Amino acid sequence: MSSTPHSGIALFLGACFLLCAIPHSFAQGRVETGFLNRTLEIAGSMYRYQVYVPSGYTPTQAWPVIVFLHGAGERGHDGLIQTQVGLGAAIRQNASRYPAIVVFPQCPADSLWVGTPARAAMAALEKTQQEFRTDADRVYITGLSMGGNGTWYLAYRHPETFAAVVPICGWIQRDNPWVRNFEPVVTDDTTAPFQAVAKKLARVPVWIFHGEADGAVPVDQSRQAAAALTAVGAPVHYTELPGTGHNSWDAAYNSEKFAAWLLGQRRNR
Repeated sequence: MSSTPHSGIALFLGACFLLCAIPHSFAQGRVETGFLNRTLEIAGSMYRYQVYVPSGYTPTQAWPVIVFLHGAGERGHDGLIQTQVGLGAAIRQNASRYPAIVVFPQCPADSLWVGTPARAAMAALEKTQQEFRTDADRVYITGLSMGGNGTWYLAYRHPETFAAVVPICGWIQRDNPWVRNFEPVVTDDTTAPFQAVAKKLARVPVWIFHGEADGAVPVDQSRQAAAALTAVGAPVHYTELPGTGHNSWDAAYNSEKFAAWLLGQRRNR
């Protein structure tokens, strides 16, 4: 039995819809995987970043996205070194533990994850969501040390974006000589920044990691943040690693329990 003109039009429109829904990279007939080089321009400056795409990526399903913010030692313009420490290293060691697309922005030298670099990180996330098929309800942010501070900074400004927030050995309120271009997480005129952050993130799952013997970032920063979140009834986990110094990120990112928890979180609408 032959199809009617109306059914032919419906099939054509349906095919067009499917093509429009497929991300650009797949529509061109190729899907790159692994650590991919990318660039973007913010305020007249070019920012390099990397996107990790799992080998099993397919646009037939929506994938979770993790934004990873590196520490002070990985700052620069090469667009590569930020994947060598923390989450990138954990993925290279056991990729199956993180079936997700991961965005690795890079902060310029002598900068922090505030202001323009912070906007560049969010722009890298947005471009990645346009390029690949992602799940808007499973977007996570995490970072270590300076990146832990950036995690608090961006989560405070975009609590509606993230399904979970994971600051590792980070700080909310800190004044150290080596910190240049410092901008507080809470820029409002308040004497209670930890409480302000807790109020903003009261409905967002947070898991904080910190080494008990951290000599670079005082553990009290994370203790105060965890206490403030607990006080407002927020869904917070706090893991303090006894005897561990500044490097608490390897234990966090190599934890199978943590990876499963992270990817199991969904945005609370």
